[in-house]
Amino acid sequence: MSSTGGFETDRHAAAPEPGAAGATTSDLAYDTDVLVIGSGPTGSTAALALARYGLRARVVTKWNWLANGPRAHITNQRAMEVLRDLGVEEKATDVAAPWHLMGDMTFMTSVAGPEVARMRAFGTGEDRTSDYRTGSPCPMLDIPQPLLEPILVDAAAAAGANYSFNTEYLSHIQDDEGVTTLVRDRLSEHEYTIRSRYLFGADGAGSKVAADIGLPIEGQMGRAATIYTVFSADLTRHVEHRPSMLHWILNPEVGYGEIGMATLRSIRPWDLWIGGWGYDLADDPPDTSPSAILPVLRTLIGDPTVEIEIHSTNTWRINQAWAKYYSSGRVFCGGDAVHRHPPSGGLGSNTSIQDAFNLAWKFAYVVKGWAGESLLTTYSDERAPVGKQIVARANQSRVDYQPIADLFRDNGDDDPIVAGLARLRDPGAAGVAARESLNEALLLKNSEHNAQGIELNQRYESAAVIPDEPSATEVWDRDPGLYLQATTRPGAKIPHVWLTDDAGRKVSTLDVTGQGMFTLVTGPAGSCWSAAADALDLPWLRTVVVGACGVYDSYFAWHRAREIDEAGCLLVRPDGYVAWRHATGVDDVSTAVTQLRSAIDRVLGASS
Repeated sequence: MSSTGGFETDRHAAAPEPGAAGATTSDLAYDTDVLVIGSGPTGSTAALALARYGLRARVVTKWNWLANGPRAHITNQRAMEVLRDLGVEEKATDVAAPWHLMGDMTFMTSVAGPEVARMRAFGTGEDRTSDYRTGSPCPMLDIPQPLLEPILVDAAAAAGANYSFNTEYLSHIQDDEGVTTLVRDRLSEHEYTIRSRYLFGADGAGSKVAADIGLPIEGQMGRAATIYTVFSADLTRHVEHRPSMLHWILNPEVGYGEIGMATLRSIRPWDLWIGGWGYDLADDPPDTSPSAILPVLRTLIGDPTVEIEIHSTNTWRINQAWAKYYSSGRVFCGGDAVHRHPPSGGLGSNTSIQDAFNLAWKFAYVVKGWAGESLLTTYSDERAPVGKQIVARANQSRVDYQPIADLFRDNGDDDPIVAGLARLRDPGAAGVAARESLNEALLLKNSEHNAQGIELNQRYESAAVIPDEPSATEVWDRDPGLYLQATTRPGAKIPHVWLTDDAGRKVSTLDVTGQGMFTLVTGPAGSCWSAAADALDLPWLRTVVVGACGVYDSYFAWHRAREIDEAGCLLVRPDGYVAWRHATGVDDVSTAVTQLRSAIDRVLGASS
């Protein structure tokens, strides 16, 4: 379905209808196209995307329902863009803590005690807000996993995906045509097989699927350990005036491991919390009874009048491990199964959602015969480097707290808190040095808490990306971990800018691309490219002419961002990444057809 005219302003109008791939004779040999093991953010994002792209998706999970604890919560802009593309952004926003409540991060001796410092986190500071607002149509949000998972599952089921709870993955056998998976109904103990074209293991850090296919996991499991306790306490009067999802407690009375401080994380502002602090793996297992945990919480809160109700307490080990590649034959893995790390920076579920989004469209194009099997190999090529990077970043973030904690470590002082505060308030040279050290330590934490670049600067190199010719190494204008560098270079996500439609409403460049389709983006001078797309008449290729027929560059923002001539073109993949670009126009339609056809075939790994 190629169009040289306008694009429907409904973001999802051009997406393939759910269930559009009808059953064929070959389909009858399979119970489902893709069997997904695990119903968390990875598995349910995959199921939702697959169902929206017209594939039969089935999810099995050994649990009787979804996440039973807060788990992941920080939802970054790229994950929000995926939710936007899949039609659930508004529902996710409805249950989230909004952006403005996320970032007045505090470092204190207790919640009610003296404050040491604050930092503006997650792009909420005046010096960074514009970066975040210009980089994406989506804000950051705080969405606890038990609130996000039902939204994904409901949407996936409504789109046609099937879910089987209380169903445990046991093993699988794959052959040249598909995968036969053995599962067990945990209620009846009945064992049976499910035949699928592909298997996707989204079964978490202890992934049995990853183990069964022998994915090589590098790094270290169980590097450090943390106690997490979920509790209720109304701390409104202590934190409402300095809203943040994370509060850091500097108090040596609490044993807190390598970070050197404890954490109070808001689950629901401001009366439902997680308290977290480290312990030494070399010691005996910690006492997690309420009688042992309650005094610690009271120390961290520092207000004896606050009523505390403990809901649950468990221990959690810090991992620093990643898979070298993500698949073997017809079996693929994603999420925590292939990158295992602490929650620092909120990189876990965000990266997992993007794993699923990267793979789902590739499954769809191969199953529908629009791409060759080789397209699936690009999943590992593109996502494994990202996984390795975020594992390193998340673990480094823990180490980077040490300069702050050092100011309050027990150095033999009668009262380390009093001594630490005194050092910071000293008007002499020692105080000047201490305050400068604290300033530098806080700036270092931007690499975790204001790391828009880590979240949005991902670059893909694979057979599904055609580099410019001649290819040139990207030059970064600013720190690539802190700052987004938007570009139309192949392998980068198409830059977000605001366009307008016929009614004058704002639409993002991300809204007129994606939704399961390839998009040819050009300008009014690129009529040969538009005509070429029409001539190819591919059902999964749309054309967007920015500046004509319903998509207008009213702000001239695209003019400044596109990095190609108006007569040039971009070929944008279903996941929003630029697959190929031609910087200039061509002289005739036949040349455009040849070049566009060649690029498409190269990206998809087969004649289309």
